[in-house]
Amino acid sequence: MVDSDRTGVPDRSPPLLGFIVNPVAGMGGSVGLKGTDGQATVNEAMRRGARPVAGERAAKAIDRLTASLPQVNVITVAGPMGEQVVREAGIEPSVLDIPHVGSSTSIDTREAAESMADRGVDLILFAGGDGTARDILGASGQQVPMLGVPAGVKMHSAVFGTTPANAGHLAALFLAGSPRALLRDAEVMDLDEDAVRAGTVSAQLYGHARSPFERRLVQNAKAGSVPGENETLDAVARQVAEGMRAGRIYILGPGTTTRRVADALGIPSTLLGIDAVLDRQAIGLDLNEQALLRIIEGREAEIIVSVLGGQGSLFGRGNQQISAEVIRRVGRDRINVISTVEKLINLPAGALQVDTGDSEIDVMLTGHIPVITGPHRITLVKVRA
Repeated sequence: MVDSDRTGVPDRSPPLLGFIVNPVAGMGGSVGLKGTDGQATVNEAMRRGARPVAGERAAKAIDRLTASLPQVNVITVAGPMGEQVVREAGIEPSVLDIPHVGSSTSIDTREAAESMADRGVDLILFAGGDGTARDILGASGQQVPMLGVPAGVKMHSAVFGTTPANAGHLAALFLAGSPRALLRDAEVMDLDEDAVRAGTVSAQLYGHARSPFERRLVQNAKAGSVPGENETLDAVARQVAEGMRAGRIYILGPGTTTRRVADALGIPSTLLGIDAVLDRQAIGLDLNEQALLRIIEGREAEIIVSVLGGQGSLFGRGNQQISAEVIRRVGRDRINVISTVEKLINLPAGALQVDTGDSEIDVMLTGHIPVITGPHRITLVKVRA
């Protein structure tokens, strides 16, 4: 990024950004597939009516980056793997010749990352999920810093910005040499999607990547529960179950915390899926966005969700089936959040995070929201987008 002429005066040239988009990332979220690893899963997502989201989210990051850093050189991949987004932002990129491009497989991502590292990029900015992060780390190692635009279903790794815009802003800070954007060793983790679909959480650490860090702009890796929380959460679950009103639909988010509510009702549930309850009975398991919209049509409904430990995510990470449209129809005042005090104490920058992909709904959700932290105990917590 910085060279010197013969007089010793620094000569700052435009930084060089590597930019990769996984165009199928996130397609499985709203349709309840827990991810899009593998062509068979992509095909199933399309059969269920999923639409691409990665390009839109990548565009938000690039727009934010160029607003802060107009002078930047970009190396990217042809077509939907980056070129389209970059050109629409008014940038003339250098385009890599990747033989497999078009299928957008992990091979494409690895080859692109390896080529970018060989060309000396200052940063690889990518739009995808944990699988994309794994591919880039596997190809470039710690040779080049990497930063993720959150666009996947699974984003347990610590290399992602909290939102696409924040990822773009942080990339600009780093490339401009801002002291605010320090490098850290960030965990790259991934879940076994087949195990997730079978109701088992099987996470694995794949390594550490050098990644720009600014506390308010990046997420942490997902954290597990703190020992000693079980009794409190069981009591909260019983209270929530007892307070359910007749004739009202209750949408249960994913995770072990909300599963406790189903257990208190004595009904089946989906560990990492979205379920619906009416009159203390399960009326739908592992529902996608469209199924949720059909179920709540013309009826009163509430949402019950927990906080994603370590990241502080409320909506937009692993619960994309509860889409912006579902939230709009239910209403902000009928969102019930369950968490332990310990998780709230450890929230990044002391706030919950929302990233629904709809700026209007994200703004609607910001402010303070009541969180149930114990039997008959409510804590007001800030929500930011």
